[in-house]
Amino acid sequence: MTINQFGTKGWTPEHLDSLNGKTYLITGANTGAGFQATRILLAKGASVVMLNRNPAKSEAAISHLKQEFGNDAKVSFIQMDLADLSSIRTAASVVLEQVQQIDALICNGAIAQIAKQEITVDGFESQLGVNHYGHFLLCGLLFERLEASKGRIVVVSSEGHKMGLRGMQFEDMNWDKNYHPNKVYSQSKLAQMMFAYELQNKIKGANKHVEVYVCHPGASNTSLIRESASLATRLSWSFMVKIGLAQTAEKGAYPEVMCATAAGLKQQAYYGPTGLMNFGGPVGECKLESFVLEQAF
Repeated sequence: MTINQFGTKGWTPEHLDSLNGKTYLITGANTGAGFQATRILLAKGASVVMLNRNPAKSEAAISHLKQEFGNDAKVSFIQMDLADLSSIRTAASVVLEQVQQIDALICNGAIAQIAKQEITVDGFESQLGVNHYGHFLLCGLLFERLEASKGRIVVVSSEGHKMGLRGMQFEDMNWDKNYHPNKVYSQSKLAQMMFAYELQNKIKGANKHVEVYVCHPGASNTSLIRESASLATRLSWSFMVKIGLAQTAEKGAYPEVMCATAAGLKQQAYYGPTGLMNFGGPVGECKLESFVLEQAF
């Protein structure tokens, strides 16, 4: 039985001290867990730069945050589309020009359960393209700034990584032959985890000073399941929300904020809600499945 290092209640924002002088980048931060993570960090005095695709939604989110925390709230956004590698390169250039310190890059943005195969402008299956390839490029482009800041990379994965092939389908990465919305989502989240744990090894071997943490948000009531999902998926998710199996987006943000800020965490670990089926409950260390590490190393 694993003992939660943060006590019976697990990690909560009560564990946070002042974050004045800290700067955090969050992808997909104008809604859902990313937005709630922004709120938690701002409440402790941090600066947050949101990397979002939609300018109108970003401006609305910033307006809401400044109403809550005051016009001096240190929040801004840079437009970036994780489905478009050129957009990521442009955004990274703006970040490097404007943001001198990155205490953590939180790879939060994602899409899920896309009912029919979609291909990004760069020719990638969309869920892998957004969830993994986009973040992979962003981490590479910002790595030197993270290194100079002795910062962190937080990879927000999902319990969904357990629900697919439990290995990478390297012979058909776009899933042209056997596309399945849930299995491809699982593949994208597994890819993120494999990347994170392998990156930890590469960083250690190169004697660099960036820490990498992996977490999951549990079953959280966010906008992740959207119109692109099948009707059956949307109905089943709505039912889960209705009967109370999905926790709030705010609680879903706890693991990523913890991984961005807390001391004493293990890198080769997997953090998130630890309750029934890891849907919710106290945030702490979860079981890291052996197949993730076997595939990565």
